[in-house]
Amino acid sequence: MADHSVGPASFWTQANALLRKNLTYQKRNMKTNVRLILFPFLLCLLLVLIQSLIDNELDKPKYRCGCTCIDTNGDGRCEEVCGVQFSTLEQASSCPIESPPEWPPLLQMPAPEFRAVRTNFNPFLDLPDESCRRTGTCPATVLFTGTNQSLAEILAASMFTNSFNLNSNNVSDSIAFNVVGSSSMTENNNFLEPAFASNLPLYNVQLQCTGNSSLTVPVPVLSVEKPQEVRCVQGLHLWRNNASDVNDEMYKGFHKGNSEGKINEILAGFDFLNSNTNNFNVSIWYNSSFKNDSGNLPTALLRIPRSVNLATNTYLKHLRGLGTEILFEFVKEMPKPASKLRLDLSSLLGTLFFTWVVLQLFPVVLTSLVYEKQQKLRIMMKMHGLGDGPYWLISYAYFLTISAIYMLCFVIFGSVIGLKFFTLNDYSIQFVFFFLYINLQISLAFLTAAWFSNVKTAAVIAYILVFGTGLLGGFLFQFFLEDPSFPKTWIVVLELFPGFALYRGLYEFAQYSFNGNFMGTDGMRWGNLSDEFNGMRDVMIIMVVEWLLVFLVAYYVDQISSSGGGKSPLFFLRRFQKKAAASFRLPSLRNQESKVFVQMEQPDVLQEREKVEQLLLEPDASHAITCDNLKKVYPSRDGNPEKYAVKGLSLAVPRGECFGMLGPNGAGKTSFISMMIGLTKPSAGTAYVQGMDIRHDMDRIYTSMGVCPQHDLLWEQLTGREHLLFYGRLKNLRGSALTEAVDESLKGVNLYHGGNADKQAGKYSGGMKRRLSVAISLIGDPKVVYMDEPSTGLDPASRNSLWNVVKRAKQDRAIVLTTHSMEEAEVLCDRLGIFVDGSLQCIGNPKELKGRYGGSYVFTMTTSANHDVDVENMVKNLSPGASKIYHISGTQKFELPKHEVRIGDVFQAVENAKSRFTVFAWGLADTTLEDVFIKVARGAQAFNVLS
Repeated sequence: MADHSVGPASFWTQANALLRKNLTYQKRNMKTNVRLILFPFLLCLLLVLIQSLIDNELDKPKYRCGCTCIDTNGDGRCEEVCGVQFSTLEQASSCPIESPPEWPPLLQMPAPEFRAVRTNFNPFLDLPDESCRRTGTCPATVLFTGTNQSLAEILAASMFTNSFNLNSNNVSDSIAFNVVGSSSMTENNNFLEPAFASNLPLYNVQLQCTGNSSLTVPVPVLSVEKPQEVRCVQGLHLWRNNASDVNDEMYKGFHKGNSEGKINEILAGFDFLNSNTNNFNVSIWYNSSFKNDSGNLPTALLRIPRSVNLATNTYLKHLRGLGTEILFEFVKEMPKPASKLRLDLSSLLGTLFFTWVVLQLFPVVLTSLVYEKQQKLRIMMKMHGLGDGPYWLISYAYFLTISAIYMLCFVIFGSVIGLKFFTLNDYSIQFVFFFLYINLQISLAFLTAAWFSNVKTAAVIAYILVFGTGLLGGFLFQFFLEDPSFPKTWIVVLELFPGFALYRGLYEFAQYSFNGNFMGTDGMRWGNLSDEFNGMRDVMIIMVVEWLLVFLVAYYVDQISSSGGGKSPLFFLRRFQKKAAASFRLPSLRNQESKVFVQMEQPDVLQEREKVEQLLLEPDASHAITCDNLKKVYPSRDGNPEKYAVKGLSLAVPRGECFGMLGPNGAGKTSFISMMIGLTKPSAGTAYVQGMDIRHDMDRIYTSMGVCPQHDLLWEQLTGREHLLFYGRLKNLRGSALTEAVDESLKGVNLYHGGNADKQAGKYSGGMKRRLSVAISLIGDPKVVYMDEPSTGLDPASRNSLWNVVKRAKQDRAIVLTTHSMEEAEVLCDRLGIFVDGSLQCIGNPKELKGRYGGSYVFTMTTSANHDVDVENMVKNLSPGASKIYHISGTQKFELPKHEVRIGDVFQAVENAKSRFTVFAWGLADTTLEDVFIKVARGAQAFNVLS
């Protein structure tokens, strides 16, 4: 491969590389993206279909203004006349009402069973006993207070009449001129006053009721007269010392009762404040529990104006005499045009359904992040030079773009097909709300991803959270929103959970679009955010604050949890500590610690340790890797003792050398590699790569490092060429240099021809993936390369080709290679170290090791079992120092010291033996590297067992 020596990639070069990779990856997942976008699209279409069915039902005659045929000219021909008077209750709502009917002003009268009496929570002795409820004679109580008690008592006493004054010619006026109320519930409009549409009686409040306290009067309702019962109720006015007592007593009795489950309603309350003969000032209490859920019912429809009229009239009577009063003849609605009964399903069901639509993005972002974590792709990118800054910038912008496109499609779909949820509410409010939430959701996904390491687990929990949030919002949180007695503070606390904040915002959109569609008005506008009952402003403030806090916490957690060991929790203070710590290296202390190992180490290992000590005192730029007493200890767990994976390794690897690490499984080779590439932190000691400390400078080390991990870390949707383009850009290759390097890498590992370069990695065989991993580790001219068993799973031809690539690549770079193949170690490695039980047992080039640990021949002979003793005697005659190392079924193997035997003597002895007994097979071989490995490993393990 050509040497394209370039400097580290800049921030924007890394960002560009990751962006290109993400866009390519996104293009490969086009089907998944289409399915993702189809979910809200199909949901909107379903709502439109159901909406059309509802509209067809509402277009039926039973919901249109009623009509009849009337012969107006007496000629036998009739004309169709439509109006409220010809309509049923279902039809009347759609009729035009150009001149709404006039209704007598009424008070909101407590029902007989709810009128105030003495109770445990309302113990005032001036209230009647509870027994009056059984006879239906409880009075209607009015509370009053003020700074001038005598004036207040005079005014309160003159509020009610002594009798019901009936004018048979104008019954409606008679009702208006008396103090009359009804216990019927108010409605959203008073085109038809519910007091006269129901069978409930009217109540005339008098100072005293006679024996015959009920009468029936004819009241015109639409085009007919309805007999209306009017009952006498005694008015009881009671003084209270202050406004607080009045407010407390009324609040405890109204709405849904009190802690004892009883309703104890007061007719009204009056605080005459500082009123006197020159000044009239009054506050009036009324029963606000009859407001609808949105809180938007006008005060006129709560029968409040009559209470105001009573207060003003009693003051006028006090000043000017009994004949002076303001006539309050009637109340009436504003005229209304003909309307069509409308029911917007998207506003009714949209809050729940659209919550699920928006939350569906959370599992998508979360699983994508966890996938990179589970497959170790994030650390793989980091080990090839991708910094945290570019990663966070591009990843966040990438997910934000996907989420924004998703939400934009969602709103456009809903608007195009005419869902009032979208078309009636201001689009700018929708944009701000959805933009804030998807940012909060992405930040939350980054934070949550830190706690998961398995994609399936993350996906299951995420979707449970999605559907659980929607259901809790629809069947619990919405109940709290619509309950006026539920404290607003607790609503805000619940909205701190992002899912409920989303639900509240969508709920507000739904309420405004539903009311706007029903009333023929606009939905939510910016001015509505200041309304008392509109929670959108609070939700937006909460989302902005949470977005910033969650993002910062997510970044902090990522810094201390990524790269295996991660950074110190106080990493942000390091810049203040670095200067103090820079000059605090004491080699003498390290030397004292290492003395424990000197007694047990072989001369070659001890010599390597001394070489490292010298390099630490006098740094040499020719050595790319210097390991200084490196240790890794895994803590005890589940009752097992501590595991010493690496025990004080000291090693120096110069440029241009391939250093091979041999050792049995569990010897600590992978733990050593993991520390060197930043997957785990050393328990003690350190290592320097290009003069940079692996404890503090891994981010800088990554820019000049290549890694071929033990297991292939690849994106299954990307091709081999796309992998190399991405990692090449991370190494600051660009233009023709990048293209040339990628092509050379593909050719070097036999992936260039046959369409393999442009085949997705998920379709590669195991050997092809391995070759691609090696190519990735070498692209961009890294100065240090770690290869963990690079040729595993390769066929002989591919393996030889790969070896040639590695041999060419080790020019001017240091390569650390672990392998179980002795042939590979001899072919590739300039020096070898045999690692057993965490310790380096020997070090040297292959010839040195075979000469040092293999000073003997291996003699093998196979005969019948009857001649085993003859073979042993023959070997003893050849070499008195020979030792038997193998014996089974007539086959024996001996080690013959080279200084005791000549090869010619062995041939002569075998020929003599053949004349005396049958020899099936025999052989004489020099010691192999495999023999050296087995001998060293057995010796070290035996020593460890004895010690």
